[in-house]
Amino acid sequence: MDWEESFGKELSSFLTRRQFIFHAPMNEHTTFKIGGAADVLIFPSTPLEVASVFKLANKFQIPCTVLGNGSNVLVLDNGVRGVVIKFIDKFFGGIRLEDGNIIAGAGAKLKDVSNFAAENSLCGMEFAVGIPGSIGGAVFMNAGAYDGEMKNIVHNVKAVNRAGELLDFGADKLDLGYRQSIFQTNGCAICEVELKLNRGECEEIKNKMSDFTERRESKQPLELPSAGSTFKRPKGYFAGTLIDKTGLKGLKIGGAMVSEKHAGFVVNVGGATAADVLNLIEEVKRRVKEAHGVTLTPEVRIIGE
Repeated sequence: MDWEESFGKELSSFLTRRQFIFHAPMNEHTTFKIGGAADVLIFPSTPLEVASVFKLANKFQIPCTVLGNGSNVLVLDNGVRGVVIKFIDKFFGGIRLEDGNIIAGAGAKLKDVSNFAAENSLCGMEFAVGIPGSIGGAVFMNAGAYDGEMKNIVHNVKAVNRAGELLDFGADKLDLGYRQSIFQTNGCAICEVELKLNRGECEEIKNKMSDFTERRESKQPLELPSAGSTFKRPKGYFAGTLIDKTGLKGLKIGGAMVSEKHAGFVVNVGGATAADVLNLIEEVKRRVKEAHGVTLTPEVRIIGE
């Protein structure tokens, strides 16, 4: 591609060589282990770098896709054109305490933030200990489990818009609902999250986290690559229960299978393509609709071409 050389040269003026990869196979950068190559994958380490990447992409007129830890996405088989910005804990995972609140970089893993909260006797974050994502991705999706959700604990978010401007979003501006946030429509990249938690007993918090971890490990197919829960919860039902009742556990298309351990998960049992996953999702939706009259909606974010 003719833009690559000059784009790479300009990237090198503000990023280290370890922070970007051309033709990056996205199956190596998502928990599903599926997906074609991104034209260029970038790991920023500061909001200023994120702003510079957006400005550069605008200058070259190439699209930009923002990812968290790559845990709730299905990258399509032909990959992603333009730039993919990925927030990872190595470059964007700082966690600190400020005025009693936790400030975490967008790439910080939920597990690490939960443990940091426990160590500081702060409660309210226990539900997130087993969710396999980053704090930025968790805000983007308003992640939740065990009657907890990000909506209840996020106080402020620092983000960068596509013009490269740094913005602050207070809790009242986040539009957090079931698996939704304002960031799904405004194009901003979440850079830093401030959490307001309550004081608690360290031992009690850790016990609760152990209990949630045990429950998750016993029920979910964590031993196989997946993107987490495949479908949103339909009103009045649980997706996994409906799929199970339809007799679809173990249903397989190519390398994609409805988990035999938890029907709410589509797993990669080896060499699955994005097409396999999409075909399986459609088949599950069709059969559940036929059997129960309920339309399932995928929770997994689908990106690329």
